[in-house]
Amino acid sequence: MTMLLSLIIGLGLFFAIGWSSRLAMHAVAPAQHKPIYRDMPLTAAFGIAVILIYVLVATLAPLIAPFGEGEVVGDQYLPWAAPYHLGTDKLGRDMLTRLIYGARNTVGIAFATTALAFVVGSILGIWAALQGGWVDQVLSRFVDALMAIPALIFSLLLLTIFGTSVLTLILVIAAVDATRVYRLARSVSQGIVVMDYIEAARLRGEGTWRLIRREILPNAMAPLVAEFGLRFCFVFLAISALSFLGLGIKPPTADWGSMVRENATLITFGDITPLLPAGAIALLTVAVNFVVDWQLHRASGLKE
Repeated sequence: MTMLLSLIIGLGLFFAIGWSSRLAMHAVAPAQHKPIYRDMPLTAAFGIAVILIYVLVATLAPLIAPFGEGEVVGDQYLPWAAPYHLGTDKLGRDMLTRLIYGARNTVGIAFATTALAFVVGSILGIWAALQGGWVDQVLSRFVDALMAIPALIFSLLLLTIFGTSVLTLILVIAAVDATRVYRLARSVSQGIVVMDYIEAARLRGEGTWRLIRREILPNAMAPLVAEFGLRFCFVFLAISALSFLGLGIKPPTADWGSMVRENATLITFGDITPLLPAGAIALLTVAVNFVVDWQLHRASGLKE
């Protein structure tokens, strides 16, 4: 009965958030974009609303968090009660505060890592497709060699060698994921560089960078944007997994993956506190995938 009630409440929240989000976006959108938001599915509207909430929480973390990020405020594993509305962790830090700051750290680092991976992977992939010949062969075989190694094992190896600072974490995961972006960008660009308008641009004397920026990238943007959303989910989960294993974001910095590890012992006592950061990870992943699915559907030109 409790599970059924929870399911009904969850579905009600989903439809309420999705419907209100769609109405709000339709109301504030410019006239030429109103049909897009009027016809968008509730799943995409719900995803956009969740992403915006996460962004606001991450941006305003110092203002809305009741305590300091690493501040010890009470005894360890206190129950859910004011002023510790979600209890405390094994060191006596407020769990609600840690969750709020975790949004800033985990999501912010994941976004920076994904952006770096996309800049490097997209530029190299498009350049390889445009140049062809030995440049394409050398880059592609190098990428194939890197992709032959399981991503998590490769990341663990590099982090063990170079350390686990935030900068190292970003560079290592970006390097691993740039190979996946490279393959997609190269594949999409190979279908574009043979088009007549590319040949016409070459005959006009346009250079490589101008061809990439003005001719190829705009026509490859739809699949790349969709891949950005999916790649963000993979990077987000990878950072959380590495933090859970003890090689990600280091304490006392709040991170959802390490929060699950630090409080996992509570599960044996029937306490769902460790599931809160895990749920935050899952909710954002689902929200991003909802938006990506909608964008892929729009880019495909399908009506149903």
